[in-house]
Amino acid sequence: MNAHVLDGKAFAAKLRITIADHVAALQAGHGIVPGLAVVLVGEDPASQVYVRSKGKMTVEVGMRSFEHRLPDTTSEADLLGLIAQLNADPAVHGILVQLPLPGHLNSDLVINSIDPAKDVDGFHISNVGLLGTGQKAMVPCTPLGCLMLLRDHHGSLAGKHAVVIGRSNIVGKPMAQLLLGDSCTVTIAHSRTADLPAMVRQADIVVAAVGRARMVPGDWIKPGATVIDVGINRIVADDGSTSLVGDVDYDSCAAVAGAITPVPGGVGPMTIACLLANTVTACCRANGLAEPEGLTV
Repeated sequence: MNAHVLDGKAFAAKLRITIADHVAALQAGHGIVPGLAVVLVGEDPASQVYVRSKGKMTVEVGMRSFEHRLPDTTSEADLLGLIAQLNADPAVHGILVQLPLPGHLNSDLVINSIDPAKDVDGFHISNVGLLGTGQKAMVPCTPLGCLMLLRDHHGSLAGKHAVVIGRSNIVGKPMAQLLLGDSCTVTIAHSRTADLPAMVRQADIVVAAVGRARMVPGDWIKPGATVIDVGINRIVADDGSTSLVGDVDYDSCAAVAGAITPVPGGVGPMTIACLLANTVTACCRANGLAEPEGLTV
């Protein structure tokens, strides 16, 4: 069996076109332009790449991009002061503080200082609670992207058994909540799960989000299952060259699965597209307008 490849890059490109159409309609019909503020503290190379990419795509879909680059010596008080300004700025509908933060800053305190209505990462404790109780929330971008890919491929997810490998607050836990919301039976597995291979073999849907390169081999996958690989791991070959691989062993899993996301080009592009979608959703909510269909749960 050769698995159907879930092309996140192509899906994200279509999603950005939909977002651009909504942005144009908001401007033409209401004179409103959604605005996304991204705050980067320090010089982390990966974070700089992400922020540059986010800013470029924000502008491409017609939204306003506000970038705030702060030195890694920035005090907690100064960072919280900037967030307070962004919370109060009506031109800013979404606020994202790029993680990880330098060690002297309390990430939880910083994230929870963002207005929950502008928390387009979906990490604020209020949004976590709203998602967990099935209420309207800002949904974390990576799990939202995974859910969009699954819905597009399967249609209804009702009754499917989903195994989420990983229990992080950023992916694993919110992914499980979203799958429950779509009437899946959900198991959250992790490093302490007894007989992890046997657990994964029961799954109709496997979401791997552990951050360990090629941890899941093909013989863990039930024939025909859908595999969503959230991992992005840079590995170094014997000749010194580097490549990106996921948390699943792609070749062996693709030989068994019914559908699979590649790395790169699977979940990654969906994450930034869903960040833009969340910003449009936040803008509509802030202005009492109907939320665009297809951009959120």
